[in-house]
Parts: sequence; structure tokens; C-alpha cells
Amino acid sequence: MKKKSLGPRLRTRGGLSVRKRWTQTIMELKRPHKCPTCGWPSLKRMSVGIWSCGNCGSRFAGGAYQPTTKTGLASQRVASSKTQQTTII
Repeated sequence: MKKKSLGPRLRTRGGLSVRKRWTQTIMELKRPHKCPTCGWPSLKRMSVGIWSCGNCGSRFAGGAYQPTTKTGLASQRVASSKTQQTTII
């Protein structure tokens, strides 16, 4: 059975590169994501930026198409290094 592509929604609008990028973004949105609380791959997007776990029921804010963003990961690293510095001193 042939896998159905997500590209035909756009038809000919935007060109090939836009359709490829859009398809890649939607595939990333639909794939299973792990919950940061319980670790199960059961995260679903409730609305833009709101993610909810089907297993433990936790809800949190994240990216529009992914639960974590590059900026969010960078801020977590800075916050964890600050807490480590305060515990060392």
C-alpha cells in the first residue's frame, strides 16, 4: 500500500520547496513525542504551543510544531548552569 503524502493539500501553490518544507513540518508535528514528565511517547498538541500527555495528563507550553524548541533548550541549559553555580558557591 502506498503511503499517502501530505503535499497534495497545497496542490500547485507555493512551489516544490514550500510543499517539501510544509510536509516535513506536518510530519514532525504528527510523529509521537516523548513526555518530559513520564517519558511515554504519548504527547499530543492541544492547540498552538499547548501540549498534553495522554498517559500522565500533564500539560505544558512548548513550540508550535514541536514540544521543545532550540531557544527553550538553550534557556534550560542556562538555568541549570545557574543552579549548579549557586550550589557550588
